[in-house]
Amino acid sequence: MALTKVEKRIRIKRRVRGKISGSASLPRLSVFKSNKEIYAQLVDDKEGKTLVAASSREKGVDAKGTKTEVSAAVGKAIAAKAKAAGIENVVFDRNGFVYHGRVKALADGAREAGLKF
Repeated sequence: MALTKVEKRIRIKRRVRGKISGSASLPRLSVFKSNKEIYAQLVDDKEGKTLVAASSREKGVDAKGTKTEVSAAVGKAIAAKAKAAGIENVVFDRNGFVYHGRVKALADGAREAGLKF
């Protein structure tokens, strides 16, 4: 039987998470998207803590425009919060989603605002 879209994503996610992990000096930028919203967080996997988080549901994020434009704004917001926390370099975790569309827009927005990955 063929795998569903979600099962495929979770299988890819497990494979990728076996190879990358975040630390306090080099956190993991994890992205999750639902049909309406997009979320990003910087995670220290060694301590099991979220260092910084941003989403399209926050008041500080400009949630006007297309979903791709909102994703770019979330990328800029996570980069600004990371800079304030003293974080410049991260490891990007697309969480099994295809690096295209909203995920790519978030990554480009974060890079544009100064995060390196």
